[in-house]
Amino acid sequence: MRGRARSIVAEVLTKKASLAGRIGAFILLATTFAILISLGTWQMQRLHWKEGLLAAIAERRSAPPVTTAEIERILAEGGDIDYRTVTVPGRFDHGKERHFFATYNGRTGYYVFTPLMLDDDRFLFVNRGFVPFEQKDSSTRLAGELPASVAIHGLARVRLSEKPSSIVPDNDVAKNIFYWKDLDTMASSVGLPADKVLPFFVDADATPNPGGLPIGGVTQFDLPNSHLQYALTWYGLAAALVVVSGVFIIRRKP
Repeated sequence: MRGRARSIVAEVLTKKASLAGRIGAFILLATTFAILISLGTWQMQRLHWKEGLLAAIAERRSAPPVTTAEIERILAEGGDIDYRTVTVPGRFDHGKERHFFATYNGRTGYYVFTPLMLDDDRFLFVNRGFVPFEQKDSSTRLAGELPASVAIHGLARVRLSEKPSSIVPDNDVAKNIFYWKDLDTMASSVGLPADKVLPFFVDADATPNPGGLPIGGVTQFDLPNSHLQYALTWYGLAAALVVVSGVFIIRRKP
């Protein structure tokens, strides 16, 4: 950037440069400066947005739990349900669990998504937590298959409308391995009609399961927030452009 600034300023100040060339170079300098400042300002706006989001998540996580009916109401009104605490009574259908490829504390394995049958005969997919790769088969962890009615405490999570990125593999439904959380496919692959499945997930909290598996409380809250660093970088480049331009102007004065 400094090298480019030197060449631009040198072109502006050389006696051989035409008036039109000098004007064009000055316009280029001003445009570059404006772009750098706007990029820095945009990152500052992103910073304020991210800080507000993190504060909202923290507030939701510490709020008293609500019911699924309340979560549905918020969704219907266009509100954000992500990370809201919830308590859900029901009975798991362990024969229909789905497996999401994941890592936990450096180990490769799966998050176990199991449909919870509610009192109104609808279903809610609950992320019960992590199981190691070699214990994907539920027969290796029968102690954790809760047979009676339960009350799940956890966090509501939004569903995805599409695959989040082209680099994410397609879900392998035949092998029951999901690389992105496609609620519709999870439901249809185990024969649950779409109108019988609640349109969100719940991540179970860290309450231990019998036998130790699945390991609950796997929700990740580490949202990257590097916007201040990016803003300072853009503002720094803008300042460097001004300094370099000023130095050249001083040195080229007759």
